[in-house]
Amino acid sequence: MDPYVHLHVASGYSLRYGANHPSDLVERAAEHGMTALALTDRDGLSGAVKFAVACREAVIRPIFGLDLALGPMAGQQPVRLPGHKAPARGGASVDGRSPRVTVLARAGTGWRALCRLTSATHMAGERGMPVSSRDLVAEHAGEGALVALLGPDSTVGRALATRRPDLAEAELAAWRDRLGAQQVYLEIVHHRAQGDRAKAESMLRFGLRTGAPMVLTNAVRYVDPFDAPTADVLDASRRLVPLDLRHLDRRSAEGYLKSGKEMADIAADFADDEIGTRLLTATARLAEQCAVDPRRDLGLGTVHFPELDVVRAPSEAGLRDGEVLSQRCEAGFGRRGMTVTDAVRQRLTDELEVIGQMGFPSYFLTVADVADLIRSMGVRAAARGSGAGSLVTYLLGISDVDPIRYRLLMERFLSPLRKALPDIDIDVESARRMEVYDAVIDRYGDDRVSCVSMMDTYRVRHAIRDVGAALGMPLGEIDTLAKAFPHIRANQVRAALRDLPELRASGIGQAKLELLFDLVESLDGLPRHIALHPCGVLLSDRTLLDRTPVERSFLGYPMSQFDKDDVEELGLLKLDLLGIRMQSAIAHALDEVRRVDGIEVDIDAIPRDDPTTYELIQSTRTLGMFQIESPGQRELVGKFAPESFEDIIIDISLFRPGPVKSDMVTPFLMARQGWAEPSYLHESLRYSLEQTGGVVVFHEQVLEIVHTVTGVTLA
Repeated sequence: MDPYVHLHVASGYSLRYGANHPSDLVERAAEHGMTALALTDRDGLSGAVKFAVACREAVIRPIFGLDLALGPMAGQQPVRLPGHKAPARGGASVDGRSPRVTVLARAGTGWRALCRLTSATHMAGERGMPVSSRDLVAEHAGEGALVALLGPDSTVGRALATRRPDLAEAELAAWRDRLGAQQVYLEIVHHRAQGDRAKAESMLRFGLRTGAPMVLTNAVRYVDPFDAPTADVLDASRRLVPLDLRHLDRRSAEGYLKSGKEMADIAADFADDEIGTRLLTATARLAEQCAVDPRRDLGLGTVHFPELDVVRAPSEAGLRDGEVLSQRCEAGFGRRGMTVTDAVRQRLTDELEVIGQMGFPSYFLTVADVADLIRSMGVRAAARGSGAGSLVTYLLGISDVDPIRYRLLMERFLSPLRKALPDIDIDVESARRMEVYDAVIDRYGDDRVSCVSMMDTYRVRHAIRDVGAALGMPLGEIDTLAKAFPHIRANQVRAALRDLPELRASGIGQAKLELLFDLVESLDGLPRHIALHPCGVLLSDRTLLDRTPVERSFLGYPMSQFDKDDVEELGLLKLDLLGIRMQSAIAHALDEVRRVDGIEVDIDAIPRDDPTTYELIQSTRTLGMFQIESPGQRELVGKFAPESFEDIIIDISLFRPGPVKSDMVTPFLMARQGWAEPSYLHESLRYSLEQTGGVVVFHEQVLEIVHTVTGVTLA
């Protein structure tokens, strides 16, 4: 077991800075036998959940932190442009890039403080250029919630590097005054580059003289020394400059995730045995204080829905969420005009039991509340996906599809055997989607609502462009080379050269491009920039901002730094509000009928069994009819001759790549037109397959077949 703990580690989620995925860093720490590891990405916490999951699988205790750029304090000169240096007293030079501070979350309220600090930093500055301040860090540090590490790139480290111990003492005093002496540590880093040993010794002497606690870190950017060139490319890409020593952050390849023995050797380079041991012990002691519980503090593995009072009507005061859900479903029978048979009653009872068992009544109440809100705005909306198989969603008004009539199964949507959150998507008019976002935020408040983000990662074309520019290749050559490849992952670049004839014949696989392709492969999957998810919205209780950091999206909406997979791990309700152009087209058509003819058409009340409509469809004159207007569909409806809405459902389900390629259409049409008898592997399958002529078309049929043949439950 390795007792050393790395407290300053950047992953690829330090955009265009860190060279490895969080899981790679955790895997190497596990190989070293380490029991804990920190992740302190630059400017954000986007990689924190993936890091926590990787640590859980590796049985490593995660430590969470943040590496922040600092702006000038009031009265100070503004920071100079990156890369510029100015002379300083004593013959040294001042690094013009923004100073930085690494902040670690302590147990208890540390994660909440870290999230709030991240959000405040991003919301205060220009979008995409987060800059914090000592005052902002102190404002969120609370009573020991956060610990600040002042390393070589801090104002203290910069002052010592320019031989101004007086300024270093003033900066340290200011940090200790604002945060408290026990929350400020000096961070010693020694990468064995020219001048590093002197800087480490200077920081050590300064710490001994001032009595400030000190830790030893390696300011990790990559897993192995041979990943250092990848970090160089990222530096060049971030700064939009070619590879040159003047533009690189590193001067050696020592910034990798070292073992405890290697870190002990580092300490021996600039300190005697006693002081080196004290440094390593202090580092381990601080790591123990930063024991954030991912389940308790992040909410990993738990669920968080808006408070019941937000969605409960005044007349429902005092009722629990399950009771409210049950009452609303009972009311839904009357609203829908359904005949409540024993089978329907049992279906509702079974669904409510599963929903209650999984702790999801508030989920359904919240989604129903949003659906009601959207329709109250006069926006067309429709539920999509397997959620339509739930009788509860139908009775609540989330979906307008009757699962009893269409023989849809709840088990496809929700099962106690699957520990995933339900997923209900709502299609809205694309032209009014932003209105819907605004209404949801107004309804629930910006402390409960955030948009979901997504991370754009390196694929082959982006990787070739960034690596080519870093290597100084001509722009025309870079463009030609990038466009020669299909849209594939960066690590498939050599496979494409080998397997695609057009690339083999192009001659671009020549030896002089070996370095470029090596670097392209190393960038595979690394994050490039964060973007707004096209439809995902988070809804939670008032603790949302304590568990997820947010920043402004390009549209100005609050956007979580976590992606759709992260928010599912955190048990947050993600509702997909998809903008559908056909919904807007329908709304526009109805508006035009109203404007021109003065007729109010309720399109949802139009009967679905109109014979004239089906005669038109059978004639194959279906241009302009949603989903049945393509040449292939016109051919299919001509042969199929649909006579009912159920036939249209079968037609659309058949016309997909899988059924078409496996020639499921032919046996269906043969049975449909009476040219052949339907074929059933066993008579017991007739009930499930009779509607589709013995052909398996729907997911529900697959579940029913397995249930019938094996006796297992539909779940």
